[in-house]
Amino acid sequence: QLVESGGGLVQAGVSLRLSCAASGRTPSRYTMAWFRQTPGKEREFVAVINWSGGSTNYADSVKGRFTISRDNARNTVDLQMNSLKPEDTAVYYCAASSWVTDIQDTAARAYDYWGQGTQVTVSS
Repeated sequence: QLVESGGGLVQAGVSLRLSCAASGRTPSRYTMAWFRQTPGKEREFVAVINWSGGSTNYADSVKGRFTISRDNARNTVDLQMNSLKPEDTAVYYCAASSWVTDIQDTAARAYDYWGQGTQVTVSS
């Protein structure tokens, strides 16, 4: 089970930190990612981190502004979002994959567990 928290309404330029709490079978061994989705559009990859936390990958649109991290002792995955822009407005989803190990695989179909999503709204 994945539960996201930390979303909200913020102004452009500020920071926000999302957190995902994982529970269940060996979540510390799973590849974890964040995706986002806006109405009428497909779910979009944002960031991914491998099971050890040693490798990460980001969408070009967030590279340099967002940072993904994980704490396997607490079974949490965070997404630090800095310099937020109105185009970052979306529902953000935490995802876990029990079988993907290649962090270059950013397809949503590679992830078999999903959270319920948390809304992030950035006003201009």
